[in-house]
Parts: sequence; structure tokens; C-alpha cells
Amino acid sequence: MQNLFEYLHIAVFFIVYKTVDIYWATAALIGSTAIHLIYEWAKQKKLPKKQLILFIVVLVMGGLTIYFRNDEFIKWKVTVVNGAFALGLFVSQAFFKVSPIEKMLGSEIQLPAALWAKVSYAWSAFFAGLAVLNLYIAYNFSQDFWVNFKLFGLMGLTLVFTILTMVALYPHLPKESIKEKEENS
Repeated sequence: MQNLFEYLHIAVFFIVYKTVDIYWATAALIGSTAIHLIYEWAKQKKLPKKQLILFIVVLVMGGLTIYFRNDEFIKWKVTVVNGAFALGLFVSQAFFKVSPIEKMLGSEIQLPAALWAKVSYAWSAFFAGLAVLNLYIAYNFSQDFWVNFKLFGLMGLTLVFTILTMVALYPHLPKESIKEKEENS
């Protein structure tokens, strides 16, 4: 459900961009992110750290976009967020020997720590690649192309990388776990 809300922000941005312009779309992104944060606080009586950080990045980069009437700030937001994910995964795994991916999926999938580390490094590299690719698209293509890439390209690349990760992990799953999942399907 959490990921649905994250894509909802992107969809709101996309729809408002296509119907008005980048500045109204940026304002709508700030507003929808704020509403999501308020919803999370009302539901949980606390603010999820990830959502709060995302809101701050959206507010700062979006606010600069609107104030200076310069779309480069909102284009950089994608790079900042993906760069932060890449750095967070890398630092967590390399220096603290903690795999955030394992924390998210460890109750569902049992794998050796070394394999979880590889997955964390792979996702770190993937997010770093998205950060760089976003800048390349932002500076070498039209604003309209970048907005389409932001919605469809990033989502598509993430889906493909998720599938590739699952394919890579499949041979390492315990055989009884595979049988149980196939029987439950």
C-alpha cells in the first residue's frame, strides 16, 4: 500500500503537468506528499522517517522550482532521492553489515548473509545508475520527455530490476520454500 501512495504522487505530478505546466505539477506534488504525510500521522500517530525525508526533499526542491521558476530543481529531486537510496544501502551494508533489503524481505525469504549483501550492493548500484540516468535525460532531452521518463521509464526500470533480482535469487531459495510457494499459487 505504501508503494501505491508513492506512485500516486508521481501520477498526480504527471496529470497536472500534462494539463497545466511543470510549476503547477510541482505544487501538486508538494501538496499530495503533504497530504500523504498527514494521512500517515493520523493513521499511526507518528511520522514515518522515509516519508518525512521524502517530503522535505520534495518541499525544498519543489519550492526552489516554483520560487525561481526553474524546472532544474525538480529534475534534480529524482537524482537526490535515488542517490540517497544508493548511498543508504551501500553505507548500511558496507559499514554496518546490515542489509535493509533483508530487513524488508527476510521474513519472506531465507538467504545467506553473503547473498543479502550482494542484493544490497546490486540495488545500491541500480539506484546510483537511476540517479545518473535521470540527470542525463534531464539535460539531454525535452522537459516532456523527462516527465514521461520519470513516470514510465523509472517505474519500468524498477520493475525489470525487481524481476531480475527475483530470477537471480530463485536458485538460492530453499527447496521446501519453493515447493510451498508453488503449492500456494
